[in-house]
Amino acid sequence: MKTRLGCLSNKSDSCSDFSEFLPPAQERSTRYLKLSTDEVTRWADSFDTLLSNKYGLAAFRTFLKSEFSDENIEFWLACEDYKKIKSPAKMMSKANKIYKEFIEVHAPREVNIDHRTREETKQRLLDPTPNSLNEVQAKVYSLMEKDSYHRFIRSKIYQDLLNRTQIYCQRKSV
Repeated sequence: MKTRLGCLSNKSDSCSDFSEFLPPAQERSTRYLKLSTDEVTRWADSFDTLLSNKYGLAAFRTFLKSEFSDENIEFWLACEDYKKIKSPAKMMSKANKIYKEFIEVHAPREVNIDHRTREETKQRLLDPTPNSLNEVQAKVYSLMEKDSYHRFIRSKIYQDLLNRTQIYCQRKSV
């Protein structure tokens, strides 16, 4: 039993776990050309800044996976996609999929929301509109912003990425 649980007790905050975010070694210099130290530093300015940057979002997703809480960002992204849907039929289909995957009690990737919000969302999704998921999305966003985001900024993943871009930029300027 101890051996089985041993893999869960190890924090996956090391650079090796971050390797899925980093490109293969031969492509790394190209990626770093696209990612400046200033850009990585700005991610610490606000959660919105982090999420609006494709590399910041990828790094944050990797971090959440390492903490086994990536359902939050996946739900938030699914809601962002949902808002773009124009067709009522597609909206209904996507709403049902999101509900079954993230909101329903015992859903495979259930997000942490209170009973009232879950029930109100369920009712709103009976006749979905582009705004049907706004309240629950805002709650999950707030949870990530107040909790996960601050841990991410202090994490080895973020600090290593910041250090790597600084080293790359120093080498480039020499």
